[in-house]
Amino acid sequence: MSKVTIRTFINKKKKGEKLVLVSTYDFPTAKLADEAGIHGIIVGDSAAMVVAGYSNTLPATMEMMLYHTMAVRRAVKKAMVIGDMPFMSYQASKEEALRNAGRFIKEAGADAVKLEGGEEVAELVAEMVRYGIPVMGHIGLTPQKINYFGGYRVQGRSEEEIEELVRSAKALEEAGAFSIVLECITLEGAKRITESVDIPTIGIGAGPHTDGQVLILHDLIGIFREMKTRFVKRYCEAGELIFKALQDFKRETEEGTFPDRSHSYTLDEFKKT
Repeated sequence: MSKVTIRTFINKKKKGEKLVLVSTYDFPTAKLADEAGIHGIIVGDSAAMVVAGYSNTLPATMEMMLYHTMAVRRAVKKAMVIGDMPFMSYQASKEEALRNAGRFIKEAGADAVKLEGGEEVAELVAEMVRYGIPVMGHIGLTPQKINYFGGYRVQGRSEEEIEELVRSAKALEEAGAFSIVLECITLEGAKRITESVDIPTIGIGAGPHTDGQVLILHDLIGIFREMKTRFVKRYCEAGELIFKALQDFKRETEEGTFPDRSHSYTLDEFKKT
């Protein structure tokens, strides 16, 4: 696979080929994702929850997101790296938004940025694109508005809601966004949105009719044993494997069976011949 670019995204939609993305936040997992041929890595503000243990994404800061994006960038050779702009990094003013978006590109090495919102951020998206900053949109359930929504609520539950989402998607496309994440939207709504725009849609909890899918890596590999979400398919139970390995390490250390001679250095190895 050659280096993934905006042109790759657009061409895949034209050809009817699916895009595959993951969200992850560090060097080793990003390296695995890149080697597996994943098309894009969204360094999500979900790092606040998945890595730092907060209950939502709101505590994510610019410094936190730049740190994680830099780690991913060092691992990735081919996938597109998309830095997620955290809460209040772009809402206060156009100048601050441009400055922070530019930091993702200039300091962290991201290929693009992602920000949440529809019609209300279209003008800001257009400004970023005008200055050469590629932007991925994000509509539907937008976690940075969790306090406004009153929780995590599926979007597109009525014709009126779907039409509003379609308008937002078209506004983002007209503003120059190269792609849009559709989060927790009814499959009928996501299908309508996808058919209404010429840029690719990336679903997460939005059914099968989008142009691609994204999941948080830790969810799809089952790192958190107790956490199961309806729209996530767990492709392995890595959490169980890690838990067992830790139990075995503890048991063998307490029994005195680890380390044995094969895991030790001996004087004989260093004797001059």
